[in-house]
Amino acid sequence: MLSIQNISFSYLKQKTIPNFSYQLQEGKNLAIIGESGCGKSTLLKLIYGLHDLDEGVISWKESEVLGPKYHLVPGMDFMKYLAQDFDLMPFITVGENVGKYLSNIDKEKKKARIAELLKIVEMSEFANIKAKYLSGGQMQRVALARVLALEPEVLLLDEPFSHIDNFRKNSLRRSLFKYLKEHNITTIIASHDENDYLSFVDEIIVIKDGKQIANGSPRELLKNPPNYYVASLFDDINEIKASYFDDNSKETLLVYPIQLKTVEDSKLKVVVSQNYFKGSHYLIEASYDGGKLFFANDEEIEIGKNIYLKKK
Repeated sequence: MLSIQNISFSYLKQKTIPNFSYQLQEGKNLAIIGESGCGKSTLLKLIYGLHDLDEGVISWKESEVLGPKYHLVPGMDFMKYLAQDFDLMPFITVGENVGKYLSNIDKEKKKARIAELLKIVEMSEFANIKAKYLSGGQMQRVALARVLALEPEVLLLDEPFSHIDNFRKNSLRRSLFKYLKEHNITTIIASHDENDYLSFVDEIIVIKDGKQIANGSPRELLKNPPNYYVASLFDDINEIKASYFDDNSKETLLVYPIQLKTVEDSKLKVVVSQNYFKGSHYLIEASYDGGKLFFANDEEIEIGKNIYLKKK
């Protein structure tokens, strides 16, 4: 189990991570999400041991994670950390980069391991190409294969798909998380893109100003977000008074665009102001007496048209 107990960390005298705690069971996948600058990357670095804690303890099983004060080379042997910079050696091949830390005793075994990892990240055809000739997305995939090479017990991923082309991301995500589950590798991913984690992780932590403000399963947090900030990390979100749907309630509801549908008549009358094509549907922007809202629709709607909406 990964245990994070009451940790605090300051950067330039300012508390970046104040009094944070969490426990993650072995083999589970966790996503850390939040707006830019909220502390996601800092938290990953603390878990890996790249910074010294002000207070608290981080441990994996029976081993305490210690920072640079205790290690000449920061980091823990049982963990691997993939940062947003890839740290590849440019003048050796892709295969040599992936196999850099693998044993040379059994060269055939090493060769097979490199081939397996390159297949996972869909870079097999580049095995003999020098890293300096790769694109940013290709470098990121090679760096990912390299951190998997020694089968870490804990894997920390910071925006691991950010440079990779959209057409390749989906298959790569599926392949990677399938591998991680099969090998029981405990994984923590920090990402801005819900597609990176929503289908793959067991748990989510939401961070704001270095503090944990929500946690739960992807389904729980998506379907029942505790506040506007959490909901906005998954999709556009509307704040609509429940009185537009229910006479007896004075609540304000958090409603995703996909949760609204057009009807012949309702209390919620809107005027269409813009259409945004999203591929599978249109995102419609509209105004009403409560302000502005968004809803999803199969077809484009004429600007200026009056529409009635109801919650699904």
